[in-house]
Amino acid sequence: MRLALAQLNPTVGDLQGNADRLAAVVGQAQSDQAELVVTPELYISGYPPKDLLLRAGFVEHCDEVVEELATRFRSGPAVLVGHPTARKVPEGRIANAASLLAGGKIVATVQKMLLPNYDVFDERRYFRPAEYVAPIEYDGWKLGIHICEDAWWKEPETSYHIDPRPFPDPVEELAALGVDVFINLSASPFEVGKPGRRYRLLGRHVARHEHPFVFVNQVGGNDDLIFDGNSLVLDRAGGVVWQGKGFDVDYRVVDLEDLGPVHSLRHDSREGTILDALVLGLRDYMRKCGFRDCVLGLSGGIDSALACYIAAKAVGPEHVHGLLMPSRYSSRHSVDDAMALAKALGVDAQVIPIDAVHRSYETLETIGEDLSSQPQGLADQNLQARVRGAIVMTRSNRYNWLALATGNKSELAVGYCTLYGDMCGGFAVLSDLFKRDVYAVSRYVNEREGREVIPYSTIEKAPSAELAPNQFDQDTLPPYPILDGILEGLIEREESVKILSEKFPAEVVKWVAVRLDRNEFKRRQMAPGIKLSERAFGTGRRMPMAARIAYE
Repeated sequence: MRLALAQLNPTVGDLQGNADRLAAVVGQAQSDQAELVVTPELYISGYPPKDLLLRAGFVEHCDEVVEELATRFRSGPAVLVGHPTARKVPEGRIANAASLLAGGKIVATVQKMLLPNYDVFDERRYFRPAEYVAPIEYDGWKLGIHICEDAWWKEPETSYHIDPRPFPDPVEELAALGVDVFINLSASPFEVGKPGRRYRLLGRHVARHEHPFVFVNQVGGNDDLIFDGNSLVLDRAGGVVWQGKGFDVDYRVVDLEDLGPVHSLRHDSREGTILDALVLGLRDYMRKCGFRDCVLGLSGGIDSALACYIAAKAVGPEHVHGLLMPSRYSSRHSVDDAMALAKALGVDAQVIPIDAVHRSYETLETIGEDLSSQPQGLADQNLQARVRGAIVMTRSNRYNWLALATGNKSELAVGYCTLYGDMCGGFAVLSDLFKRDVYAVSRYVNEREGREVIPYSTIEKAPSAELAPNQFDQDTLPPYPILDGILEGLIEREESVKILSEKFPAEVVKWVAVRLDRNEFKRRQMAPGIKLSERAFGTGRRMPMAARIAYE
């Protein structure tokens, strides 16, 4: 059997658009003499559809689109398509399903058994789990079709977040029923290191059951989630027959009777993978939300420089607008660095000094006394950030440009950021990137480009908000290598203050832990960002704001 593997980028809710894109792929597959087209999980609705699944008529409309596609694909290859369904489930419940369309009708439908309810997943909120699994027989083949999480049962790399399950292992059950090949329709979100984890996961199934494994993953950005593609075909010995592109749509026809030669798994650099994920995430967020242009403040610092580069790669430099907003405390080299970056990228840049606006606040009866009583204090520093935020948002409102916030994960973690100031924006590009990774990816940018795009002076100088005379980040924060090491333990591994105090100074660890928890209220108000880690701020990390926490 010749399979056409369609690594596609659906738009959530765009049922007809997703169907039309699939039709184009089916046409190509027919020309390539494929017999079965395989799509990702929930392709028709896009993943994750979230509470759209609760909206009256939405799932029924998905079912109608699938039925129309069955008729539309009356001739040509069969199609295995992922979709939510209300068909053949108890009244008032829906299922995460995959249907085989052939000969003008829906030949068979399978439902997802294991519904993830950890990290960003809430599938038990919506779906009813399948009561059993069974192969689909088609064209003389017994197809072990299952959906995403069904392949992750009792896997050691995920056991820390999976409850004891009342269900059997779907892959093992399919193998016991005598399948010829495993086919997994997936919408597996990206995290750093995830492609390698999937490969090891699939390899264990192949080693255990000695059947080829076909894994077709979604690609694209949907809100804060990135789907990296990297679909896989493994032969019965576990060799990689095909690996789909990372962070791009892809298509490949494979013959199950002659899978062909094997090759090594592609391993992209950590920095390159992060960069590709960020570019795709911003591009798709803007495209799917209807934005053509974006605007951001350019301070001459490393965060705004990297964010600007990502934006230029995502939508083209002609659609990026940088605002240089120096204050009385801004250094000449910061303005020069920002202009050098804009010139290297070819983005629009404008200098808008904020000193006159800042001084006007100082003369106001209603606020001037508060500022003069503590000159260059926190209120005055935050005011400058809010003046800049207001300017960025004014441009955003006037021209319908997406405003980009440029704060990194280290700053957001400890509240070293200003609500309604530098946190202003519709999308936070670097919100899941520690400061150390901002530096690493920025250096990688210049290596990839083969030239100095992000000025070396920006990379090498001591970071500063430049909101007071001779101000540097390290006057307020621990050195970033120490800060990031502590934050990684607190956030990524949920380690206690006691455990981390064995590696770092105890008073510094407690200082960081207290500020991490106290600033949850700020993060609740931050713009959505791009999830790169297992514990990104947002839907995947849900912490209380009003709480009294013991630090031990």
